[in-house]
Amino acid sequence: MRDLEKMFKPDSVGVIGASNTPDKVGHIVVSNLIEDGYKGEIYPINPKGGEILGLKTYTDVTQCPTVPDLVVVVVPSKAVNPSVKQCGELGVKNVVVITAGFKEIGGEGVKLEEELVRLANEYDISLIGPNSLGITDSHTPLNGSFSQMMPPKGNIAFLSQSGAMMVAIIDWSITAGIGFSKVISIGNKAGVTELECIQYLADDPETAVVICYLESISQDHNFIETMRKVSSKKPVIILKSGSSQAGAAAASSHTGALAGSDVAFDTAFKQSGIFRVQTMAELFDIGLAFSKCPLPTGRNLAIITNAGGGGVVSVDAMERNGLNLVSFDEETTAKLKAAVPEEGSVKNPIDVLGDAPVSRYKETLEIVLSSDDVDSLVIMVCPTASADPDGIANAILEGNEEFNKPIIVVNMGGSSFDNANELLRKNSIPTYVFPETAVKVVDFLERFNAVQERTYDNPIQEINDVNKDKVNEIFNKVKADGRDTLLGSEAYAVAKEYGIEAAPIILSKTPEEAANVAEEMGFPVVLKIASDKILHKSDIGGVQVGISTRDEAENSFNEIMANANKAHPDITPDGIEVQKMMDSGIEVLVGMIRDEQFGPMIAFGMGGVYVNLIEDASFKLASGLTSDEIDEQINNTKVVELLKGFRGEAPGDMDSVRNAIKRVARLTLDFPEISELDINPIFVYENGSSALDIKIKL
Repeated sequence: MRDLEKMFKPDSVGVIGASNTPDKVGHIVVSNLIEDGYKGEIYPINPKGGEILGLKTYTDVTQCPTVPDLVVVVVPSKAVNPSVKQCGELGVKNVVVITAGFKEIGGEGVKLEEELVRLANEYDISLIGPNSLGITDSHTPLNGSFSQMMPPKGNIAFLSQSGAMMVAIIDWSITAGIGFSKVISIGNKAGVTELECIQYLADDPETAVVICYLESISQDHNFIETMRKVSSKKPVIILKSGSSQAGAAAASSHTGALAGSDVAFDTAFKQSGIFRVQTMAELFDIGLAFSKCPLPTGRNLAIITNAGGGGVVSVDAMERNGLNLVSFDEETTAKLKAAVPEEGSVKNPIDVLGDAPVSRYKETLEIVLSSDDVDSLVIMVCPTASADPDGIANAILEGNEEFNKPIIVVNMGGSSFDNANELLRKNSIPTYVFPETAVKVVDFLERFNAVQERTYDNPIQEINDVNKDKVNEIFNKVKADGRDTLLGSEAYAVAKEYGIEAAPIILSKTPEEAANVAEEMGFPVVLKIASDKILHKSDIGGVQVGISTRDEAENSFNEIMANANKAHPDITPDGIEVQKMMDSGIEVLVGMIRDEQFGPMIAFGMGGVYVNLIEDASFKLASGLTSDEIDEQINNTKVVELLKGFRGEAPGDMDSVRNAIKRVARLTLDFPEISELDINPIFVYENGSSALDIKIKL
């Protein structure tokens, strides 16, 4: 992990491209450093020398009295690389390139950025940018950006791939009362990536929560492992725009068809303990809660409101988010009855009525917070004629001092709540306008508690009864034949070497050989045409089932060959595959599609002929897959109800299902050349299972 401490806590800052012209970026950066209180040395750098904003200006970075801890580069794009080279030769270790005109414009810009990356690597420079708005640290304080203003001091770290988004958020935060520890515009990510920044921020004592706006995720084969370490320390919330380049749309398997364009990112974030949100509002609403609230110890929520409608909306939102509406015990109910008029309600949500004075709010919230059954509290205030927002805010603060439980306030109005909102937020109570938002942030707070309590085993790597060499031989033969798809018999052989339970399949070249194989395998059997070029075998009469004698096997061999020749006279089949015919069971699918960003993504769901119609599938990344996540994957499908034993039917062997998922994950991790794998159906029995149709594409 990079040491970025001097990037944000430099003793000296050089600005290459500093300018005396007020509207130039080089002038704004120097001005921001001075005006926003940076206490270290500032070295404006411009070939003309002289002074800029009263500071001595140096003709190049080598003339600075000390080697700057940080250099901000704002010269034209063609001059950036020579400047960075000079920094590297001098020993500068931290550079922020604000200049645009690199890979984002294509063509020559791509070549410039490639050279920039090479220079940063050669001189071991931690480089942020290019095409960056710059960086800020409100605690240093350091404003090494060309933003119009310094963000307010706080404990939220904001990472943005969009400079425009960063400027807008800083401007908005002034009026919203949201404070930041660091704001980082990562630009093109030519050097320091967002993942490296997040790792640094996880150990930053000034940061309580990391929120990110990202358009792409940097390549990291250890993404899940890396982010799990981060998310065990601090909440990481990401708004990821754009869609995955998993190539799912081009996939030919059932698994590929089921994998939507964004599934890989969702899956990677969930398995890493990262929270993904869909809107900018969510990003900052949830970030605000984490920056101010203690974590709840459970999912039991109480609601106090002076408006019945707000309570109903909250309960609906709770149900959507899986939170529990607390039922109060007799002692708490009795206390509430003494505090709330008969016209109100002491059942959760508690309606203290529209005329509720400050004293009624105060007494009610103290009763509720003292209940051991309550993990979190949402307090709603509507601006009725008798409501006293400031008084209620002070009552909430008094209650917050006594009880260490998350309190979320919903002040359902506008300017009449300005003072109350400012007072509450300054004293670590988040406030929102609508109840649905408050309920959602409680859900996220509790989910982070669960993230911190996770344990991670590694059942995939514990599998050691596999034969990689034999599978290598099979794949090499397929490649040597100029094929990218395995025959059924080859796929069965691969499954066998990896302990995946499957119905035996053996390739035969003659009618007599087919009869011998069937007899040895044990009747009844299924005969199928063997060819990677014939996709829909049943449609051409290329499959016959229920073969029970030698004569039937020989006759079926001849008939299938004739049907194939008639339908595809230009294709020479590899032979006929003989497969043991199995008893029916609960039909499930286990598959894999390889995401170019995160590697093999395992699918599990309902199998059979209606797989794409029903679309009952759950996905997990094979990398770092744990036993709990395998169970979660199974439980997130509808077919799990059949596996449990639906309406008196015999249950399926869950251990056999888990085993299939684990072994497919191990196989696809061991062999990166597998691009797609589809096992559909797998018949799951009360004891054991059997894969019937296995497709593997290289």
